Amino acid sequence: MGTIKGVSAVLLIVVNTVLCCIPIYLLAVPRALTRNPDRKASLGWGMTRIIDLWVGVNRVLLRVLRITRITVDWEVQEPLSTDRWYLVISNHQGWSDILVLQDLFLGRIPPLKFFVKRQLLWVPFIGVAMWLLDFPYVYRFSREALAANPELRNKDQESVASACERFKLRPTAALNFVEGTRFTTTKHTAQQSPFRHLLVPKTGGVAAVLGSLGDRIHQVLDVTIVYPTGVPSFWDFLCGRAERIFVHVALIAAPTIEAEQRSAARDWVDDVWIRKDHRISELLKAS
Repeated sequence: MGTIKGVSAVLLIVVNTVLCCIPIYLLAVPRALTRNPDRKASLGWGMTRIIDLWVGVNRVLLRVLRITRITVDWEVQEPLSTDRWYLVISNHQGWSDILVLQDLFLGRIPPLKFFVKRQLLWVPFIGVAMWLLDFPYVYRFSREALAANPELRNKDQESVASACERFKLRPTAALNFVEGTRFTTTKHTAQQSPFRHLLVPKTGGVAAVLGSLGDRIHQVLDVTIVYPTGVPSFWDFLCGRAERIFVHVALIAAPTIEAEQRSAARDWVDDVWIRKDHRISELLKAS
């Protein structure tokens, strides 16, 4: 039964992706050619609405196929809005995190725009679509490559800065997986992470977003995702083998950080990460 569910989910997601990417491509052409800023903004708005459609269809298939049950604890003292800018930060364990987050915030905040590894640009349909939708692509060079050529660091900084300039045009929810990669026991050991359930956070993306959009971002959504029966592969998730997922969402004030002020961002993120690590322990105990 699980395999049938997984195959059905894959087929439906693929069809949904193809059908939504086609109008994005068609709208991207006139948006690139027009010099009228109002028309460009209107076409961009239409492309963004297609993201909502894609997420909405995925939400339906998650419900219809009964893939998982998500329990959410909202520590949010005021209504969220699709007309505001947000920074969303989260721990990261697998591809399923993205579907969970998109489902969670659909209709509550603007569509999530997250940092994407440049290699994913070549993923059929969705890679180019994310590029057209102004998702920031980053290179993620290895430590060895950066040591051999320190100037490579500028490529990611320039990409993020360029994306943030485009984010200023309309309300945006910038999603940053602060750990920079998916959590695994191997990575956790290699890093000698001081956290029990988390990798060492990277603050470059947080500093760049808050530094560039600080006058627009006044609140941060801190999300903690827990898989009580163990982190599933994406296939296992679609097969319904992650029966329950616990999510905690806290709305916190955004710190005042100037562009490139990484030390201030590091102190702030470290404090958030200490509380998140404790929260994960508590959620696992409760399960």
